[in-house]
Amino acid sequence: MHEDEIRCCLSLLDLPGAGAGTVLRLIDAAGSATAALSLPPARLQALGLRADTVSALRRLDGRPGPRSAAPCEWLLRRNIEVLSAASTGYPPLLRRIACPPPVLFVEGAVPALASPQVAVVGSRNPTASGRELAFQFAAGLSKYALTVTSGLALGIDSAAHSGSLEARGTTVAVMGTGPDQVYPARNRRLAASIVEQGGALVTEFAPGTKPESHNFPRRNRIISGLGLGVLVVEAALPSGSLLTAQCALEQDREVMAVPGPVRSPLSRGCHELLRNGAALIETPEDVLRALGDRFRPLDPLAEAGAHSTGDAATAFAALTVDERRVLEVTGFEETPAEAIVQRAGLGAAAAGAALVRLELKGLIVSGAGGYVRAP
Repeated sequence: MHEDEIRCCLSLLDLPGAGAGTVLRLIDAAGSATAALSLPPARLQALGLRADTVSALRRLDGRPGPRSAAPCEWLLRRNIEVLSAASTGYPPLLRRIACPPPVLFVEGAVPALASPQVAVVGSRNPTASGRELAFQFAAGLSKYALTVTSGLALGIDSAAHSGSLEARGTTVAVMGTGPDQVYPARNRRLAASIVEQGGALVTEFAPGTKPESHNFPRRNRIISGLGLGVLVVEAALPSGSLLTAQCALEQDREVMAVPGPVRSPLSRGCHELLRNGAALIETPEDVLRALGDRFRPLDPLAEAGAHSTGDAATAFAALTVDERRVLEVTGFEETPAEAIVQRAGLGAAAAGAALVRLELKGLIVSGAGGYVRAP
């Protein structure tokens, strides 16, 4: 997009009383942001714009506002791509949702936005097991050439992005801030890695937009709207992840959920989705089955774990008696060390040594609340 059109997009977003729906109507009616600034008063009235919005447009008199110069210069300097709803590179699936963002700011590979995607979302404060599951699901989906989409938040989102990167896949992060800010700040390195590996950071918010709470529900419709479906891994009641799932339902996207321990508060959101008809997911292949005709990989890059049962039996046979007893009483949810010692019937020293060896062998994972058996 050339500089004048970028400045006109920024000017439309800066109009008083103009939300996403208003800016979208203007661009759709005129065919471009530049043309939208020159629409005659009668046409503006016919679009149902507020009086103050019409007055602001008339004051611009067909030219971009002066406040658009600085952010436009920043976008050009950083090679941030700007897509309006009229741009040929605008992601087609997102264009079909009820209220698509009128303008997208994209850092990284624009084609990633149009690739087959699955959103992986969940709690910002997951268990160690939930974090590991999100990582593994994202890595597994990446091997089937599915782009993993999430929201760059802490917890499940970060694990999903990281899993895709680890598998050398493509991942898209949808931000609730302007493109000049990464939130949370500790994910700056993760954001840079997403771009470096051929993914993209995308937002509908103009430069300078801070991480305000009302931005994130708006962001959620983009996370779901870009893809074929949404997979929820650990979510409380209520939660932003369930809002994303609701957006997916309204957009006719597939909704999927991973079940969890019945006593965990972070399982309740997923179980509620499952009660309401979401697809139950235990493996990446379950995601492919749930998507059905929405996505059929022509040449899967991953095997479905045909040898997993035999490998697990071999690994179990190689364990010591103490290691077997400790592994058998360690759950797939966080199990406190004290409970493991009691259930295994071993002394604290013997059980602790077995836990260390099992963790080194990759059979359990330690977390803040105890230990989790690896899937």
